[in-house]
Amino acid sequence: MVHSSDFLVLGSGISGLLAAYKLASLGTVHVVTKREASEANTRYAQGGIAAVTAAGDSFDQHLADTMNAGAGLCREPIVRIAVEEGPARIRELQELGVRFSPGSGGSPDLGLEAGHSQRRILHAGDITGEEIERALLAACRRHSNIRFFEKHLAINLIRAPAGSIRGAYVMERDGGAIHAFIATSTLLASGGAGKVYIYTSNPDTATGDGMAMAFRAGAPLSNMEFVQFHPTCLFHPKAKSFLLSEALRGEGGRLLLKSGRAFMKSYNAAAELAPRDIVARAIDSELKKSGDEHVLLDMTNKSRDFLKGRFPNIYDKLLGLGIDMAVDPIPVVPAAHFFCGGVRTDEWGRTELPGLFAIGEVADTGLHGANRLASNSLLEGCVFAHRAYLKLKEERRGPSAPAFEPPAWNPGKAVPLDEAVVISQNWDEIRRLMWNYVGIVRSNRRLERALRRMSLLNAEIEQYYWDFILTPDLVELRNLAEVATAVILSAMARKESRGLHYNLDYPSALETERHDTVLRKSQALKALLV
Repeated sequence: MVHSSDFLVLGSGISGLLAAYKLASLGTVHVVTKREASEANTRYAQGGIAAVTAAGDSFDQHLADTMNAGAGLCREPIVRIAVEEGPARIRELQELGVRFSPGSGGSPDLGLEAGHSQRRILHAGDITGEEIERALLAACRRHSNIRFFEKHLAINLIRAPAGSIRGAYVMERDGGAIHAFIATSTLLASGGAGKVYIYTSNPDTATGDGMAMAFRAGAPLSNMEFVQFHPTCLFHPKAKSFLLSEALRGEGGRLLLKSGRAFMKSYNAAAELAPRDIVARAIDSELKKSGDEHVLLDMTNKSRDFLKGRFPNIYDKLLGLGIDMAVDPIPVVPAAHFFCGGVRTDEWGRTELPGLFAIGEVADTGLHGANRLASNSLLEGCVFAHRAYLKLKEERRGPSAPAFEPPAWNPGKAVPLDEAVVISQNWDEIRRLMWNYVGIVRSNRRLERALRRMSLLNAEIEQYYWDFILTPDLVELRNLAEVATAVILSAMARKESRGLHYNLDYPSALETERHDTVLRKSQALKALLV
């Protein structure tokens, strides 16, 4: 079956929903999302969204904080666009029904997070992402020009003979039927790839689908070596991927060893408010020295009333697991959290492939550089969703796209999958390999070992892709392998340590290495064949 629309949006987080809402004023929009539409990384964002909204703060200060965190690789014009357009996007979110926590005088309460020189984090308690997702999803569902296709998984992008992207092949999760979704313009808003690591704060949807599809279609990926590990994910046998917000440390939380000793000041003068890469590496170093499984995040210097008021979701979640954060330090470990790299785009969200835009975490706009400043991710999603809309509105004034009939999906001689255990085995192996060899601290030897193993895994997975009828697990495994390989090759290409990328063999940042790492599919294929 062929589904046609003016715009195809793959993903339903903040960038996808805001873009869909705006584009609906220009034409029909199909939103494809592989689980329920509410299940996106945005929903799990606790801390908030950074923007200059208070007296005493300034665009120049927000820009300087972002550039400092980005370790010399932020594109300054992009950073200026994001910080200067941020306040207008905040007002827009409020007009669409987002309810930020109020402060004194009727203005929103502003939090402080690591790397920020001012309180500028708007939040909705500690469920900011959930509140934004709720409001945007409700606005989109009310619009007659928007149609959701939930539990649908994109497989590959569709290229027209002239080279432009005209949609995607999409699988129904229930039943496995594959349809062609055709559109004049396609927007990747599919989020990141945290599930490429065994420990992650991301939900199960974060398998790098958009990055992998764009890469296979010919779009370059850039700066994939810069993976942000959140320092504080809950360590508990009954909790999966539960993040403990940066804002906890912003409100005075201290990191302790199990012995009770504070350690962050020996790594950075800013201690717990140092940038995330420094905090994550510090915890990783202490765990390697002690052999402990976790460190402790201590909030017991705050009253129970304060903690319940400022962090109600976190407080209740922990209490349900037997941890009263008012009196009990919280066991935490670092976990893969955010990809600073992705599909390379310009200031309008355009990729190198005509007809294809990328917005949100799937994209490398240049905002984050080598390390993301806390709470700039939701800001980026809003700003570049709006800018993609503006560019597409401008393009609509030009000539119409020619009619296009997509090739029918051809399963070839594929037969039903007979051993699903192979997929689960490869999935687990990739994630453990990435954690051990391409994690917080890397080395040349670890990266070489990772690439050799991924060469074998890629060949095996690609053979499965062609031999067997596709399943959602096989599609996601293929994408994970694609992204893992891109991270490894990008890490091997950077002969220094900068931001989130730390290599024991190149412990210093070098001026000669102050450039983006740009990777194309042809390079990856060549490296895997060596």
